[in-house]
Amino acid sequence: MKHIIGGAAPPASGQVKLVEVDEESAGQRLDNFLIRQLKGVPKTHVYRIIRSGEVRLNKGRAAADTRVAAGDVVRLPPVRVSESAAEKQAKPAPAREFPVLLEDEHLIAIDKPAGVAVHGGSGVSFGVIEQLRQARPGAKLLELVHRLDRETSGILLVAKKRSALLNLQEQFRERETGKTYLALVAGDWPPNKKVVDVPLHKYLQTDGERRVKVVARDAADGMRSITLVKIARRLVGFTLLEVTIKTGRTHQIRVHLASQGHPIAGDDKYGDFDLNKLLQKRGLKRMYLHAWRLQFTHPASGERIELLCAPPPDLTKFADHAAASRPPV
Repeated sequence: MKHIIGGAAPPASGQVKLVEVDEESAGQRLDNFLIRQLKGVPKTHVYRIIRSGEVRLNKGRAAADTRVAAGDVVRLPPVRVSESAAEKQAKPAPAREFPVLLEDEHLIAIDKPAGVAVHGGSGVSFGVIEQLRQARPGAKLLELVHRLDRETSGILLVAKKRSALLNLQEQFRERETGKTYLALVAGDWPPNKKVVDVPLHKYLQTDGERRVKVVARDAADGMRSITLVKIARRLVGFTLLEVTIKTGRTHQIRVHLASQGHPIAGDDKYGDFDLNKLLQKRGLKRMYLHAWRLQFTHPASGERIELLCAPPPDLTKFADHAAASRPPV
């Protein structure tokens, strides 16, 4: 993919525009404000027009890290979008609503289906957030609060106000939320194994795909990662676990459970590939990982919220078929 600025390029975004910063955008860095305003423009070009002075804040030059305030006027110069971005704008994501678990003027909690990315990128044209924005064209702001892997189903939070977005993201960063997943793993999980505290390291494969691996405790590139595990149900050849993450590392649950010799059933990156083939024949077509429970403090009322989201029928059906007669531990 190439980005063209000048010459034979896709159409420019228009003439010079003056945009007034509203209350919802107040407090953002100038660069982040521009990235949202100039959708499809490469970030490198956004920083270039800031440095060159083409972007003006209240008629003066400003640095990328300048915080904008409500009522500020930002001058946006004419810019050109990349070819791929122009194509996306010509073919927007299809509008789609998702099952709503909770909604008010500050946030939406949805039940994300498996197989749908939360946002476009990395070979995916669009995801939940792009589809939701198309379905709600009158919404002033819709932003993801956190992420879920594409094949993971369950609770996903979307902010409807910038104040809610910042508040909720801070709760996630400070580990003030409670995130519990249901994961079906191969084999009998040891009843005394209740904490996995193993550092993780994120890296790229030669093909550019993102992966994660466990590393030694003294490894300089390791990030401390903590996962709490509780046995929910023992099945024939499997254990259904309630998994609570105390740190939010990429692929944390998947890698932690696999590192203990109990990969998640159906995991195509860190799982048992021969077992996965057998499971597909038995009806499990995807990874058995579901964002089941989420606890957080409401960003406006201060009320402690607990959301529960039952696993979808395909997971429930498979677990019921594999159920053993022995009681849970």
